Amino acid sequence: MNKVIAFSVVALFFLFTTEGYSQGISKDDFLEIIIVQKANNRGKVKRIKVEEQTALSGQNITIKEIEKIEQTSTLLNYMNAHDWEFLDRQSVVSSDNDPVWMSYIFRKRK
Repeated sequence: MNKVIAFSVVALFFLFTTEGYSQGISKDDFLEIIIVQKANNRGKVKRIKVEEQTALSGQNITIKEIEKIEQTSTLLNYMNAHDWEFLDRQSVVSSDNDPVWMSYIFRKRK
């Protein structure tokens, strides 16, 4: 009987530790790209800014390539072609004539 209880405890321990590893999300899997758009010009991109991030190390994309892109649709296609999936977008608009600041979040596909 004690062997069955001991085996059950060990099995539960391994079950919980395995699930803990499968739920872990690495910070290196995510990339933030800042896009500044003109507010009254149908969303024309003014500038794309990418900060140095650990998610870029060892990848086949570079900051210079991303910052050369001039349209958000081109950015989405570029990131998709390099195995990054779009997750979220948040924007900040202060007034009608001010530029729109947007944060695009991408996650590396596994």
